Amino acid sequence: NTGEVPTVTDNLYAQGTISSDSIGISYQPSTSEGQVNGELNFGGLDTSKITGQITYVPITSTPPASHYWGIDQDVTYGESTTILLAPLASLILVPPSFSLQLAYQRASGATLDQDTGLLTLTQQQYDKLQSLYFNIGGTTLEFTPNAQIWPRALNSILGGDPNKIYLITSDLGSPSGSGLDFINSFGWLQRFYSVYDTANTSVGIATTPFTDATTN
Repeated sequence: NTGEVPTVTDNLYAQGTISSDSIGISYQPSTSEGQVNGELNFGGLDTSKITGQITYVPITSTPPASHYWGIDQDVTYGESTTILLAPLASLILVPPSFSLQLAYQRASGATLDQDTGLLTLTQQQYDKLQSLYFNIGGTTLEFTPNAQIWPRALNSILGGDPNKIYLITSDLGSPSGSGLDFINSFGWLQRFYSVYDTANTSVGIATTPFTDATTN
């Protein structure tokens, strides 16, 4: 069977239960296991979950990201270091080439932790860590230093040292330029509201009250 299988959202829209063939998703950062921290809004945007305006961008035309909810974006570390041009786990995943991963590691001073496979910072390095800026559809979204680290209260889940600071940027495992250069992860989605609009083949992104949270 090669036909398309309708999603839950498709079915709700076809039945007239929701007025828009779209779904809005909100999360907030977690600091304990089993914490309920998300909500789905069938039918689109829940304005009570966002701060400011929402930016909608079309799904990218670049395959294979175009077959998913892939978008075009560029990312900078701090105010001047451009480290990746790319389309849209609990980790932010990037390609294993001289792009974001290596440039980010050099810029932050992070070292690879052999036990977890993640980059790690000292407290002094974390104090100097700069924000990542995601330019999506002409809107710049700030991914703060606190958002870039794994929740320290949950280090044991990683099998990590409770006193270490782990970064959530990691190796995607595919070459840069393959058309799936970047995955904005669960850690990223905990800081931004997202809407997936099937009817208009677009993705919406907005800030939330948790965008600048310092709970990690």
